[in-house]
Amino acid sequence: MSQRTTRTTQTPRTTRIARLEARITPEALSVVRRAAQIQGRSVSDFVVAAAQEAAQKTVTEIEVIRLSREAQEQFVALLLNPPAPTPALKRAFERHRAMFGE
Repeated sequence: MSQRTTRTTQTPRTTRIARLEARITPEALSVVRRAAQIQGRSVSDFVVAAAQEAAQKTVTEIEVIRLSREAQEQFVALLLNPPAPTPALKRAFERHRAMFGE
């Protein structure tokens, strides 16, 4: 079996329709090449995987709210025992009912 056939059966290829270019120092390229070689990947595959992982981590950090133990307990306590509505909240409910009904 050729190397291409072996690789295709091991890692399904997806259609790539976008191109990404970057300029990096020779030292950085050397490290990327070494890391790709260690993982048995092409430099391109390694860079794409690393970029996707970093991007997903960045998005997750923004989308996921992390609370301390104390903040978690306070949040649950407020959900289980909400404070009484303030006069402003009561007025907002009345305006909502007037506009949209029950």
